Amino acid sequence: MLNITDLEGGYGDLQILRKVSLTVKKGEIVALLGPNGAGKTTTLKTIMGILPDISGEIVFDGKKINDFSTHNISKMGLSYIPEDRRLFPGMTVIDNLLMGGYSLTKEETKANLAKVFDIFPRLEERKKQYAGTMSGGERQMLAIGRGLMLAPKMIIVDEPSLGLAPNLVEDTFEVFSDLQKEGVTILVVEQNVNLTLEHSDRAYILEQGEINMEGNSEDLKENQYVQNVYLGAEN
Repeated sequence: MLNITDLEGGYGDLQILRKVSLTVKKGEIVALLGPNGAGKTTTLKTIMGILPDISGEIVFDGKKINDFSTHNISKMGLSYIPEDRRLFPGMTVIDNLLMGGYSLTKEETKANLAKVFDIFPRLEERKKQYAGTMSGGERQMLAIGRGLMLAPKMIIVDEPSLGLAPNLVEDTFEVFSDLQKEGVTILVVEQNVNLTLEHSDRAYILEQGEINMEGNSEDLKENQYVQNVYLGAEN
């Protein structure tokens, strides 16, 4: 579904990513882990065309998308849910969702809205509530729901646990597992390494802009380096 080869990028003259290569197969949940400042968000923004790449190749669903606009990448079926969620606080839940499905026909909007409400009944209950008055967990539901409005083939999610209570973080990852069962492919960046490895199929560890380690999530969870560096504080 997504294949990245030797990707290099950054911000202006500041290069962050160095020969980053990763693959996400159809139907997988793949995690991109690493410390703050490692380049995880930069990777996601470069995939989505928000930041330009310096070199390398990004292929989504069989097509090279390096020169595609963010708008066209979204239309291809790749949805991005940023860490700050980018909701419209002065708009209602329903209007935020409709913004996510801006290019749909009336029939498609109705069908996809029903699917989102099936996944997140709370959003249907609060569809007339302003997004800015919702709790952190509800805003995360809304951000994910809006990202699902175009019925994407794949979603990439940046720091879904940010600002959430521990029980809500678990709920969020359960939603990802449910989406996977429905055929949605997921690439997730997350600081909660332990929980992410429990809910993902494979993972890559990005350090100082380079992929330092990769493998099945179960194997990485048992890896001594991962335990010492990323899981020590959680055990």
